[in-house]
Amino acid sequence: MSMSIDPKNDSGSGELLDEVFIDRLMSAASDRGMALTGEGGFLPELIKAVLERGMKAELTSHLGYEKNDPAGRGSGNSRNGSSPRTVQTEVGPVQVDAPRDRAGTFKSALLPASSRRLGGLDDMIISLYAGGMSIREIQFHLAETLGTDLSHETISNITEEVMDEVIQWQMRPLDAFYPVIFMDAIVVKIKEQNRVQNRAAHIAVGVDTDGVRHVLGIWVQAHEGAKFWAGVCAELANRGIEDVLIVACDGLTGFVEAIEATWPNAMIQTCVLHLLRASTRFVPYKDRKAVSQQLKNVYTAVNEQAAKAALEQFAASDLGGKYPSVADAWERAWERFIPFLAFGPNTRRVIYTTNAIESLNYQLRKIIKAKGHFPSDQAAVKLMWLAICNIEQRRARERAKEAGKPKNTGRTAPARLIQGSTIQHWQKALAELALHYPERFPTY
Repeated sequence: MSMSIDPKNDSGSGELLDEVFIDRLMSAASDRGMALTGEGGFLPELIKAVLERGMKAELTSHLGYEKNDPAGRGSGNSRNGSSPRTVQTEVGPVQVDAPRDRAGTFKSALLPASSRRLGGLDDMIISLYAGGMSIREIQFHLAETLGTDLSHETISNITEEVMDEVIQWQMRPLDAFYPVIFMDAIVVKIKEQNRVQNRAAHIAVGVDTDGVRHVLGIWVQAHEGAKFWAGVCAELANRGIEDVLIVACDGLTGFVEAIEATWPNAMIQTCVLHLLRASTRFVPYKDRKAVSQQLKNVYTAVNEQAAKAALEQFAASDLGGKYPSVADAWERAWERFIPFLAFGPNTRRVIYTTNAIESLNYQLRKIIKAKGHFPSDQAAVKLMWLAICNIEQRRARERAKEAGKPKNTGRTAPARLIQGSTIQHWQKALAELALHYPERFPTY
């Protein structure tokens, strides 16, 4: 059964489909006892009608005359019936009658001969994959919910097509100057030579002069060391980054040397929050809060001298004597910690932690945990990129629903997670950085 669709707008409002038209369609479907989805359902039949009508219009344009028009006599080509095709869609399989011409020269742009799926289904599969579902789980989900039976290979190919976009994103040009770059890592499991190994997937987030965060890239580290980081830094430099003021990171073997070789004027700052966590790792929970409270006097000190005095005071205290490894950890990291103390409170607030990445990592860990392991480094990068896109798009949709609502009326939609998000009070931090690095700002 096909439905005749009159695209006229009864209200004249300018909308493609107004409420009156939709009501007529739904009423017709209800009178026929049609379900919304499934075989013979309203939405599959609507898609069928739209596709068939669209292809008929394409054929008319291709032939140059309407059906039964005498102008077609002797034209050398004419309509030649139709061929049945099954197309997989977001609402299940849809059977359409694709029109043909006698010369065999007609090719539909709406539904190419090679197409077996509508684009929306591909988007759905990619979204499910980005949410952490395996190919086998996606296969089962489509069969159970839509009645769509796609092979493991087909689903795999759909997700693999995204890799070109990932490569383009990973190689896109970057700004010449980033005041701050954060670097953090998340553990992923990679299967190689029948063995599952833990590897670090490093994520770089740059903050531009407007205070907007950008995910600069994702790199999976097979072997820790200077060579790996030299390659990462060279890649970022080749993509356009000429200068960086501050690079905030955790202790990464070989990273400092690579930064100094690529951007010799960059300051490398140990993440204070990471240092705090690492130093209290072996402190029992009952004492951890008290230890952290005393260490606050170190990283909130007005200068290096005051910070050193605060650390010595902690080491001489009962808690410091009870947990000597805490002060030792700070001593070992001292040279990479103290640059932090040269800045004012606004800049300190920005570089105190890699939270800009950590909130993202929290979301990624959930997806990666559900995924289990990856067949390659590239597969891990692909999923993480898709997950970032998926999260940001979902949040954008939620914000769009609340668009226009006054700010004081209980908006619940989440802000951007990281990509495109803005650091709070950035202008104050930027003013402090400009005073600290006056010779490096006028150029940009």
